[in-house]
Amino acid sequence: MRYRLRTAPALLALTALLAAACGSPAGPPAGEKNAGPVTLTVWFMRDTLSDALVSRFKADFEKTRPDVRLDIQIQEWDGIGQKVTSALASNDPPDVIEVGNTQVAEYAASGGLKDLTDKTVDLGGSDWLPGLAEPGEIDGKQYGVPWYAANRVVIYNKEVFEKAGVKEPPKTRDEWLKVTGKVNGSGAQGIYLSGQTWYALAGFVWDEGGDLAVNEGVRWKGALDTPQALAGMDFYKRLQALGKGPKDADEAKPLQAEVFAKGDVGQIISVPGGAAAVERANPAMKGKLGFFPIPGKTADKPGAVFTGGSDLVIPEASQHHDAAYEVVKALAGERFQTDMAVEMKYVPNRVAFAGALKNDEAGAAMAAGAANGRATPNTPQWAAVEARGVIKEYMTKVLTGGDPRTEAARASQVITEILNTRS
Repeated sequence: MRYRLRTAPALLALTALLAAACGSPAGPPAGEKNAGPVTLTVWFMRDTLSDALVSRFKADFEKTRPDVRLDIQIQEWDGIGQKVTSALASNDPPDVIEVGNTQVAEYAASGGLKDLTDKTVDLGGSDWLPGLAEPGEIDGKQYGVPWYAANRVVIYNKEVFEKAGVKEPPKTRDEWLKVTGKVNGSGAQGIYLSGQTWYALAGFVWDEGGDLAVNEGVRWKGALDTPQALAGMDFYKRLQALGKGPKDADEAKPLQAEVFAKGDVGQIISVPGGAAAVERANPAMKGKLGFFPIPGKTADKPGAVFTGGSDLVIPEASQHHDAAYEVVKALAGERFQTDMAVEMKYVPNRVAFAGALKNDEAGAAMAAGAANGRATPNTPQWAAVEARGVIKEYMTKVLTGGDPRTEAARASQVITEILNTRS
């Protein structure tokens, strides 16, 4: 699932900052000194960056590297999987491609991505967000370079919380249940949480030490029936019961932002950009919304969250690996990461850069959660699990009275079968 958090352009000094981020003084990239001017094709996805930010990056990079020209092409999300797969199999692919972080395994399986393992130290890889770095690493090799992240937080109605006597957001899951129950008892709906918000469930499972599926070396195995995963589902069930969310639908049916916008719901779990949708549905909600990280089991660390976002990859068939790496390094470097965070409200790719969002309540909550971010099982077949709705169906069955152990065992078996099917 993709999220676009938009703000007005605000990078007045981007030219100087990007020039510094690109590294060494002007001159040809190492290994291509006699190659002459080259044109690099770069694919960015629709709405990832503002038009102004793309234009500035292109102009400043080319100024720093006069031997390089960037042909930046904007791609649509619809149908991008097949388009990237076809490009990687061709003899003339783009030189740098933005891909969804959980798509790297699928593309790496084709053999079409360049191994960038030897670049991780240069890129500060030890500080990368786990939820972005882990999907980019396949069989011990790093193919995807983390670029930016977005994850869920809790958006709450300050007036509803105040009316219920809640003075500050909860820091632990136990406190969260108590606060939500208190709001629920004040006449408002404590939380609007659909029965199939499986990304939230995944976080609770991870907090308990469980997982959705595990790699046993030669095969994958569904893991929803482990004690840890069952504990995560139990917490989800208790939290979901404190609201009136449908048990047989996800957060899009109906749109949770529109439900929340009515003003009688205490909180929702959403990416921060969901606040804009709430305010569009009901402008009177502006100024009433607050944000906090999804609470963890203890107060010292926020709850685990699914980290969505993008990685940067270089096709193996690119004719300009060194120059392409310079582009990736500039885009993944501290100065551009900081500027992108300020303008686009994304979480930067490194934990050390999270301070770029410290003055933004929503961004700070998201960055705090991102430090404990995770990704879905790192296998090309995971997309089929999502497409089949296996976890959603399991959740609905449990929430409507099914035995958790029985339903978890059934769902785990289906996941096992899907993940061990070779296409």
